[in-house]
Amino acid sequence: MAAVTAAGIVSAAPAAPASADPALQEVMLVGNNWEGTADAIRSTGDFAKIGRINLIPDKDQRLREIYLNPIRLAFFLGIRETVGEGHDQFVDDMYTTPDGSAIVVSRPSFADVASIDTATGRLNWRFPVSGYRSDHMAVSPDGSRVAVSASTSNTVHVLDIRTGRQVGSFRTGDKPHENVFTDGGRYIWNMSIGEVNNDLDAPWLDFLKGDRKITIADAATFEVVRTIDMRPRLDAFGRRDFSDAVRPVAFTPDESKLYFQVSFFNGFFEYDVAADRITREKVLPKNPDTSDDRTTFVNDSRHHGLAMNPAGTKLCVAGTMDDYATVVDRATLQEGPLVPASKPYWATVSGDGRACVISESGADQVTAIDFATGRKITSVPVGDHPQRVRLAHLPAGWTGPSAG
Repeated sequence: MAAVTAAGIVSAAPAAPASADPALQEVMLVGNNWEGTADAIRSTGDFAKIGRINLIPDKDQRLREIYLNPIRLAFFLGIRETVGEGHDQFVDDMYTTPDGSAIVVSRPSFADVASIDTATGRLNWRFPVSGYRSDHMAVSPDGSRVAVSASTSNTVHVLDIRTGRQVGSFRTGDKPHENVFTDGGRYIWNMSIGEVNNDLDAPWLDFLKGDRKITIADAATFEVVRTIDMRPRLDAFGRRDFSDAVRPVAFTPDESKLYFQVSFFNGFFEYDVAADRITREKVLPKNPDTSDDRTTFVNDSRHHGLAMNPAGTKLCVAGTMDDYATVVDRATLQEGPLVPASKPYWATVSGDGRACVISESGADQVTAIDFATGRKITSVPVGDHPQRVRLAHLPAGWTGPSAG
């Protein structure tokens, strides 16, 4: 394992593809999970809303296919009643193509990845994932590929972002979730979270949650080069009673440290990649109005959302079930003010790196928090149940498609 690490699985990598094309504007895309739309807001400054696009223009066709297939219908309704909290999950993750001509989106209830033309709002291509649900994605640093988790088939598909053609895939642990490209796009890290939809949530039943691990694959050959099971590492750290389901993560700029959240925990851990061990833990305050009954946590996630500023000095944490977000100093692990937020479910860094932007899924808005002060900057209304927020590039002057 040490030899594999030394061979260069982790080194500095840009967080997202950049664009200096004057024909493009940098925005933040907000995926409205239950509504099937995305709002584009300014990536800096006042974060004002620029436009909106429908990401399910083919909804009627997809629903006809689902209702004519009993197995697909069973999974479709299962998603609605479990992970969807009584709603269909139409938008999970999204990125733009390098030229801003399309938005590529994972659509859990439709079990696919689709490309939507930003000028017309029409479907360009569609890739049905293996199994019955698509989940989180990641875009390569050059913007040419997307990796998407197929959560019921324990597979990550890697697609050409322009054509939707699969260029490769690899197997993961149970219920693959977060994906991250590292080492300038040389590797893909996938975090599997296991069965989050059952109520077997007591610590002594944790083994029934499935095979959860980090899977690291070569992005060129798609061969798995390393797996990391956090169970023995948590045990060695003295946290035998904690879940090893790794949720959102954040790397330091040099990728030497990984910060990660786990199911049921109001806090996060620090993992030294080269030393292959957990080095620090941060426990964040509980909201006294939040029940400690684990079965009440949305998809097992007490806290879900983690982002690091470009300097690597601050972490922004979405305290989902505790209804706040906070900025944590990475050196001291001291949290800043607890910014009230309604079920915040994601955290992303603004275009200029000065702010953390969280999605408030319980209030249908996004909120920007200043990394320097930890104070709220502003909130912007968006669509129904916002979750993923991603930096993106759209044509200059874009306010929405001209037809749809």
